[in-house]
Amino acid sequence: MARVVGLVAYHVFKESVRDKVLYNLVLFAVLLIGGSYLVGQLTAGQDIKIIKDLGLAASSLFGLFIAVFIGVGLVWKEVDRRSVYNLLVKPVRRHEFILGKFLGLALTLLVNIAVMAAALYAVLALMSWLRPEIGRAGGVEAPVLDPRLLKAFGLLYAQLLVVTSVALFFSTFAGPLMSAAFTFGLYVVGHFNEDLAHFEDVVQSPAAGWLGKALYYLLPNLAPFDVKLAAVHGREVPNLYCALTAGYGLLYIAAMLALAVVIFQRRDFK
Repeated sequence: MARVVGLVAYHVFKESVRDKVLYNLVLFAVLLIGGSYLVGQLTAGQDIKIIKDLGLAASSLFGLFIAVFIGVGLVWKEVDRRSVYNLLVKPVRRHEFILGKFLGLALTLLVNIAVMAAALYAVLALMSWLRPEIGRAGGVEAPVLDPRLLKAFGLLYAQLLVVTSVALFFSTFAGPLMSAAFTFGLYVVGHFNEDLAHFEDVVQSPAAGWLGKALYYLLPNLAPFDVKLAAVHGREVPNLYCALTAGYGLLYIAAMLALAVVIFQRRDFK
């Protein structure tokens, strides 16, 4: 099983790397991170914060685009090109196909997040080299090359894996446009999921309150993955918090992949 899943994942990774859209997104993200250096020059005393904030925001935004636009096509493209028929007559089980697709995009995202993190640290290193006094400025709340930024990138990666699993789930039964719309919708709702937990306090109907509570548990809660503000201001993010948040993400990913496998198993490609 591991060998088959690995082969499918490698194929997805190789195909994603050759995708010109992927290169354009990563290049644009890196340029935006570099451009944050110029923006930082316009805000005296806030240079480092601006660069970190824009760098993390750019990584989050373009990571989301990669996860959604590649994720929604992982299964649909194979069906549309009818290559899925050739794959499934070979010794490739359907759950291996789904797991391989997910792991391939997970590897693609890991490489791209690493590139964007390296670009942000390169900009910060350039800033520190050109203006060594900035690290000693009173307004700087954290080291210029703060290693705590890696926690923000790590949780961002975990968040994008959750989004990828959602996109892959929708791609097993819907077209790319509908899958992208659903995934973006859940991404937005996921950042306000905490409000659903207290929905019963602001509505008169008990049924609506129960519905809000049910949606709170069913929909992904993405807000805990966002620690950009803490990273920018140099506040410590506890390791236990990171572990629990990543653990929640893994559980949600497992649930989404299980549902994707169930739906894909039931599809008739004859």
